[in-house]
Amino acid sequence: MGRRWELSKRAEDYLRVILEVVEDKGYVRVKDVASVLNVKPPSVVEMLQKLNALRLIEYRKHDGITLTEEGRKIAEVVKERHDAVVALLRLIGVAENVIEEEAHVMEHELRPETILLIKRFVVTQGGFRGDARRLIRIR
Repeated sequence: MGRRWELSKRAEDYLRVILEVVEDKGYVRVKDVASVLNVKPPSVVEMLQKLNALRLIEYRKHDGITLTEEGRKIAEVVKERHDAVVALLRLIGVAENVIEEEAHVMEHELRPETILLIKRFVVTQGGFRGDARRLIRIR
């Protein structure tokens, strides 16, 4: 997927969280994103306005947040990358209380080729909880 711009790590995190909350609850509001990312609502609104300007989400005060088609594609890639790293860390025995923090550092720094190898390794080792076919899609 070719992007016309490079997103910040933080922007990618917001898209991933929006996708995860929508998948969990069916809808997402500012307070949901603020809670998951442990930030204040005004910070969320500021990022949502940026993502809205990039046409990656649709955000209207009091109407909630929805991902555009392009935003969803990016969010899915970011989520797959995150899920693969989390699964790897679980597989090798990293303590649950630090997995998310460690995954966050790794997922943004690894090359796509490395992430693909991690996905394949995790699937072959049985360390992925969920649909392994989704995890090993090649982008």
